[in-house]
Formats: sequence, structure tokens, C-alpha cells
Amino acid sequence: MTAVAATPNRNGEFIAKSLVAGGVAGMCSKTAVAPLDRIKILFQAHNSHYSHLGVFSGIRAVVSKESLIALYKGNGAQMVRVFPYAATQFTAFEVYSQIFKDLMGTHSHAAKLLAGSSAGATAVLLTYPLDTIRARLAFQITGGEMYTGIVHAATSIFKEEGGLKGLYRGFVPTLCGMIPYAGLSFYCFEMFKMLCMKYIPDWTCASSSRNTGGLVLLVPAKLVCGGLAGAFAQSLSYPMDVTRRRMQLAMMTPETHKFGLGMVQTLALIYKEHGVLKGLYRGMSINYLRAMPMVAVSFSTYELMKQALQLDTGLKL
Repeated sequence: MTAVAATPNRNGEFIAKSLVAGGVAGMCSKTAVAPLDRIKILFQAHNSHYSHLGVFSGIRAVVSKESLIALYKGNGAQMVRVFPYAATQFTAFEVYSQIFKDLMGTHSHAAKLLAGSSAGATAVLLTYPLDTIRARLAFQITGGEMYTGIVHAATSIFKEEGGLKGLYRGFVPTLCGMIPYAGLSFYCFEMFKMLCMKYIPDWTCASSSRNTGGLVLLVPAKLVCGGLAGAFAQSLSYPMDVTRRRMQLAMMTPETHKFGLGMVQTLALIYKEHGVLKGLYRGMSINYLRAMPMVAVSFSTYELMKQALQLDTGLKL
């Protein structure tokens, strides 16, 4: 009886610690790239004040026209969103990984992809309204604000834009983009880790008495693996990210209301007006600049938190 009762208790402790580790990882990664995140949003939605500028000239312009702290506009809402989002995503990945491994085998590549995709979809479903609010706040220019803060933005969108429909505007393209993005990012990170441990352990690994494999990736190797995983995943899912932003911000100005009709219509309209490179992949250069360090910091911090909290043993379902 003692052995039977021990597993739920151990799993409960694992999930609680995993939630903390994931939340901390998400907050660290998003704060690290918050200025690039704001510039990306301004570029994606063709903000009239900054759409003609480049990445670094855009950053300089924000500091000049607004302030240095304006580079972090919307980051408060981002932190409110990203802790539960990242906590849910990383913990869900641990749970789904065990489920799909049991169903499809420990070494199944499909199981790894499905676990990452399912974790991303779960996290998006639970936290999407906070992403909409964060995008609205980040899109505002100092002196012309529509919203005074997170609560005001949430209540205004809910009252004026059809309740939950307004808060979940752009959810479908987000989900369509998140499924391949999360699946590929988790899968690639795990594969790059495995390759490092298998082929170049002398350069990338250190021994660990707690780690079940006897090896643990060094922090620089974690950062490289995470950065490469993020870049690869973003390359395939980016058009859906642009579509999501245009839909989220459609009600901010009268001339952009046309982007709030639906995913397919918004995709077609972006392509018709701006094409592929300047439309569907607009802001991709800055996205590489932000995605690589963001994913690198996220995965690395989570791995370090797992080691610190002794989460190497995994779930026992």
C-alpha cells in the first residue's frame, strides 16, 4: 500500500515543481527579449510611426519618441500571461511525453512531436486572452493610449468586442501556428540534446550524479540547442504569427478593421496587400533575433530549474 500511495504523491510534487520551473523559465526568456518583442509587434501590424524603420533604427526611435522603458511596454501583461503559459506548456509536455511514450514507444519521433504540439495547444487555450491584451498594450504609442492597463484593456475588449470572442480574436491562426511550432521546438531541442550527448559529450556535457543518464548538458550547449530549435520552428510557423497579430490588433484603428474577419480572409488580405516577404514574413529578421535567444533562455532555464529542483526522474503514470 505504501508503494501505491507513493506514486501519486511523487507525481504531485513533480507537477508542482515543474509548474514553478516552467513559469520561471518563461518569465526569464520573455523579459530577455521584451524590447525585440515590442518592435516585432509594431512591425507586424504596420504601425504608422515605426513601419518604415529597421530593427535597430526602430529601437532607437522608440527610445527617442517615447522612452527607454517604453521598449518594455506591455511586458507587465506579458509576465502575467507568460508564467501560467510557460508553466502549463512545460508541465503539459512532461505529462504528454509520458502518455505518448507509453502508447507509441520510448524512442518514437512521432511521440515527441505530438507531446510538444499538445503542450503548446494546451497552454495557448488556457492563456490566450492575456496574449491579446499584451499585444494591444504593446501596440499603443505614448500619448495616444486607448487602454490604461491590463484590467481596463480586458474589460474594454470584453464589453465592446463581443465578450470572449474579442479576447480570443486570432485564436485559430495562433493554434494553427502553435501546433507545428511547439512540436518542432520541443522535438528539435530534445534531438539536439541527444546528438550532443551521443557524439560530442566531451565538449558539451558534464557528469551529474542526479541526472538519470549520468550526463547533463553544459549551459552554453543548452543555449545553442535551444536557439537552433527556436529558429527552425519559427521558420515554418511564422505566417500564422503575423496573421494572429493582425487579427488581435484589427480593432485598434478603423483602417485595420478589415483584418478582423477571420483567419483565411486575413491571410489572403495580408498576401494580397503585401505579398510573402513584406506581408506574411514581415518582421522575420527581428523574429530570428528574438526567437533564438528567447527559446535558448527558456529551455536552458527550465533545464537548470529541473536540476535545481531534482526533477530528473520524471513522471510515473
